[in-house]
Amino acid sequence: MQKKWAKMTKYIFITGGVLSSVGKGITTASIGLLLKARGYSVTAIKIDPYINVDAGTMNPYMHGEIFVTEDGGETDLDLGHYERFLNINLSKKNNITTGQIYLSVIEKERRGEYLGQTVQVIPHITNEIKSRIREVAKESGADIVLVEIGGTVGDIEGLPFLEAIRQMRLEEGFDNTLFVHVALVPILSTTGEQKTKPVQHSVQELRRIGIQPDIIVARCPKPLEEEARNKIALYANLPPEAVFSNYDVETIYEVPLILEKQGLASYILRRLKLEDRKPDLDAWIDFVNKIKTASKPVRIAMVGKYTKLRDSYLSIIEATRHAAAELRLKPIFNWYEATLIERGKLDPARIVEENDAVIVLPGFGSRGAEGKIAAIKVARENNIPLLGICFGMQLAVIEFARNVLGLEDANSTEIDPSTPHPVIDLIESQRYITMLGGTMRLGAYPIKLEKGTLVYSLYKREIVYERHRHRYEVNPRYVDKLEAAGMKVSGYSLDGRVEFIELKGAKFFVGSQPHPEYKSRPMNPAPLFLGLLKAASA
Repeated sequence: MQKKWAKMTKYIFITGGVLSSVGKGITTASIGLLLKARGYSVTAIKIDPYINVDAGTMNPYMHGEIFVTEDGGETDLDLGHYERFLNINLSKKNNITTGQIYLSVIEKERRGEYLGQTVQVIPHITNEIKSRIREVAKESGADIVLVEIGGTVGDIEGLPFLEAIRQMRLEEGFDNTLFVHVALVPILSTTGEQKTKPVQHSVQELRRIGIQPDIIVARCPKPLEEEARNKIALYANLPPEAVFSNYDVETIYEVPLILEKQGLASYILRRLKLEDRKPDLDAWIDFVNKIKTASKPVRIAMVGKYTKLRDSYLSIIEATRHAAAELRLKPIFNWYEATLIERGKLDPARIVEENDAVIVLPGFGSRGAEGKIAAIKVARENNIPLLGICFGMQLAVIEFARNVLGLEDANSTEIDPSTPHPVIDLIESQRYITMLGGTMRLGAYPIKLEKGTLVYSLYKREIVYERHRHRYEVNPRYVDKLEAAGMKVSGYSLDGRVEFIELKGAKFFVGSQPHPEYKSRPMNPAPLFLGLLKAASA
């Protein structure tokens, strides 16, 4: 009988209460890791209730980082957490938005597929949601599908998704579905008391919608006290052993370990009628220990235009941490707003004085561009290890063209369409595009590395695949001039586009048109980040 159950797809739905950004993504990724460590195949879906079709046209201040999948999806940053924790590549289908659902339903209505029916939220929208979830389950072949519902219970825009998963409980069966509710337990500063009322109210709202949670994960600055646990269990109509504590820890990578210690995965598997196996977490524990015991500091200048919201660069931060753990280094991030450099309110010389390495962050558009160029100049002239990513790489080429080649007005046609020296120019195929959403050069492409270069020595192979998100590129008409002056193109796409550049004789000066951070993993750091930190700590 156990084998029969194990063959059926199991669905775990994760909802959130009280406020957003409470930690659903990390909780979801942690559950996935613990189940995968027991030998189960796992995939994860993030549902975003916004009406945008995808995250591609959203400002990072509104959304945080736009994570790019292997197949070119512009998705929510939680997919980055899923990929890093589960060590798998997800697709654009793993991020479902309200915009996608309504667009699909309206297109079907226009084609007459509903045969004259009145198209409604129930059943047409909810059926489309369920169909998308099941499609991912089928294509992945996963034993267990994790589905995180963005936002909080009670949000108007999230109601169709909650209704859809309520229906899935009826259709898939009790033993094949499980509801996990993540909610905040605040601590009053005046009394130090853990307050459970917010959780109680969010569970009450969830039950009003028709969903009885099977598990509560309480987010709290400190471990949940027994009294608070019992009170949550009572009002959530659950046994106390179904209430788990996700408290603040030194690193997010410790979260799976504290949940494992409390028996969360074992409880889930019993509830889903699956075999509980001994987890293989040795490598993960070793990785966490490396992070927590690293003592040699390495100071990294993060130069960008969205520095007020650090989540705008989440994958870069995590990729740096992966590399630092491998090298037993303790990364210290110092943030520099490029716009302030540009306006003369921040001296770029401070970057050299205060740091061991510089990362020039992505983020296209004219605002802050000159500030980044100023930072690149001081780093290059002082031989400070530098990694420029995407637009950061393009600006490194502009800085070199201006100050080494002597092309004073060199620029990108994105910033100055009339520049006499367009060392960065629009990709030819982009000239005929009128729609902005989903039309950049997106996803993973093969890159041929030049033997004898620093980049080749880091990747240690001739062909690599990295993910892209850009419309502009190094103008091939200037490559010979750049190389004659000391800049080396160390990687080309198979159709001849410049992908990586480096400076001859520099300690470490590399520009990457793709985003190497997206494929960095805790136990498999991105080569360029390893190279940067090695040079910075030498």
